[in-house]
Amino acid sequence: MPPALLDYRSDTMTRPTPAMRAAMAAAEVGDDVFDEDPTVHRLQDELARRLGKEAALFVPSGSMSNQIAVRLHCDPGDEFLCEAGCHIYNYEQGTFAQWGGVVARTIEGKYGVLQPEQLLGMIRPDNDHCVRTRLVTLENTHNRGAGRIQPYDNVTAICDWARDNGLRSHLDGARLWNAAVATGIDVGKWSQHFDTVSVCFSKGLGAPVGSALAGPHDMIRRARRLRKCLGGAMRQAGIIAAGALYALKHHVDRLADDHAHARRLAAAIRDVPGLELCPPEIDTNMVIFRVDPRLGTADEFCKRMNAEGVLMLAFAPQLIRAVTHLDVPADGAERAGEVIRRVAQVEGPKVRAPAAV
Repeated sequence: MPPALLDYRSDTMTRPTPAMRAAMAAAEVGDDVFDEDPTVHRLQDELARRLGKEAALFVPSGSMSNQIAVRLHCDPGDEFLCEAGCHIYNYEQGTFAQWGGVVARTIEGKYGVLQPEQLLGMIRPDNDHCVRTRLVTLENTHNRGAGRIQPYDNVTAICDWARDNGLRSHLDGARLWNAAVATGIDVGKWSQHFDTVSVCFSKGLGAPVGSALAGPHDMIRRARRLRKCLGGAMRQAGIIAAGALYALKHHVDRLADDHAHARRLAAAIRDVPGLELCPPEIDTNMVIFRVDPRLGTADEFCKRMNAEGVLMLAFAPQLIRAVTHLDVPADGAERAGEVIRRVAQVEGPKVRAPAAV
């Protein structure tokens, strides 16, 4: 296979820019386990300010940030409510159960979007037979929903409902920056409705590593202890915190370029027979499309694209995901579209009827 020219597998495929590397190399550092790293302090203070929270904690990954949040809000034997396709439930090994003794109750949304009325009646009765419903989580933007943005009015209504019923709320905002840029609604306004918010620096913002959890002072103090329990405490972490700080200062507004790139890519896919956008509208930097079985499976289609230097991710037996980011060249959508059209003309294995028995 030739070297990959266009890597759309994820926005985590970004590499630090030369200017970001320079900022990281020059970072002032200390031992963050002793809470003495000045660059980590600057990042945490800046993030708390932007999200409108009292404090923030730098952690290695978004999965760790989310799982710490669930454990902050829920004790063993508690339950949280979440959308069925969300990252916390599908892609974090059920850590809430393995580590925290917490269970999840899933609710099926449309492309990851929940309607407020879907949560009515979802709180368990307060008796000795039932788990205790304690938390509602939302994901914005939604990964399996092709970067779908949770409507702001829905977010407000769901969080208000949670608060009115004595529940806490957590936002998996790994791509909250994308939602803010696409809607013009500031991250602080999105964040204000939630008790805790997780954000990521290593996706569209292009930092090499790192996420953060923001919330009230008392919760973040507890979160720091839980981070240590999970092995997430870091020493001279200012080197990577500097990359995240650089990303916050220089890479947020440019996410609009990724969204425009995704729309161009979707337009190229939309015109190819045998391919169907799911969903047809593009909110941010993700495109998911269905492959007609007559063209083969998603994995087979991806392998044929890979052979021509275009990498995408087989997301399900017949679904492919493409994610735009700062390391894909501006003309990538047009070049990828040409490859997709060529590959779609090569008919994959026929779908055969099962043999008679």
